[in-house]
Amino acid sequence: MGGENLSSAEGFLMVGFSDLPQLQVPLFAALLLVYLMTLAGNLLIMATIYCNSHLHTPMYFFLSNVSFLDICHTSNIFPQMLANFFKDGTRISFTECLLQVYLFVCMLCTEVLVLTVMAYDRYAAICNPLQYMTIMTKDVCMQLAVGCWAVALLVAVAYITLLSELTFCGSRTINHFFCDFTALMKISCSSIHPMEVIIYVSGSMIGVTSFILIIISYTNIVSCILKIKSKGGRHKTFLTCASHLTVILLFYGSTCSAYLRPTSAYSMKENKIVSFAYIAVTPLCNPLIYSLKNAEVKKGLRKFLLF
Repeated sequence: MGGENLSSAEGFLMVGFSDLPQLQVPLFAALLLVYLMTLAGNLLIMATIYCNSHLHTPMYFFLSNVSFLDICHTSNIFPQMLANFFKDGTRISFTECLLQVYLFVCMLCTEVLVLTVMAYDRYAAICNPLQYMTIMTKDVCMQLAVGCWAVALLVAVAYITLLSELTFCGSRTINHFFCDFTALMKISCSSIHPMEVIIYVSGSMIGVTSFILIIISYTNIVSCILKIKSKGGRHKTFLTCASHLTVILLFYGSTCSAYLRPTSAYSMKENKIVSFAYIAVTPLCNPLIYSLKNAEVKKGLRKFLLF
């Protein structure tokens, strides 16, 4: 069969978890519970920040952005996955597939950038406490947030532009639970080199650069913390960063293992497992991490729940 452009294709058949028929009911129940807990946890974090004036600071403004991103990210994938859980395969059109990829890449890149901005915010607060409020003004925070979204939107456009040029000559079965760009690359019969280039370029420019900036920020933060003479003061200052560091390690660990390897280096079955860690586990754990490790958030939660 000759190559056919993606834009004229009838669509794709998404396998999802239909290759595990014996686990359909427990998997559906578990994933539904994960999705509901993710929504509830992140909405609770956002509501707590909004309703507590002492949390109206740059750090918690960006935390509410992360919670919003996690809600959007899981809602981009979970409803369709759950609605079609008991089918042998889910038919997805070209337009739906491209839209899902666009939203996925956009949320992924935005969260990377917002976590980086949060690291800079902690650096400014701890290393320049007297100038902090003049550095991280409300306008600056808003500009940084808008900048994160703008960059991510442009990167997502590059991804779907290249995906729309792929051709598919044989199977249109996607061995995944959502329309992941790596899964599309696996079944394409045309050259995927341009897609691999944009993955590594965007990964280097956004992911690696952001990670380096985070390392630099926390190197300076640790240096400042060690200069604090009071042991209690050092411990309290470190706790303000502990939750953010935990989220960064979880986020980067799952996303890098999923998207910074050659497409030929692993099977799609492995990719489904790794992708699930980022798509389901990380958004679920984020509100739990901040609730358990951050004293101000815990205080705000108690106040909000008893209101």
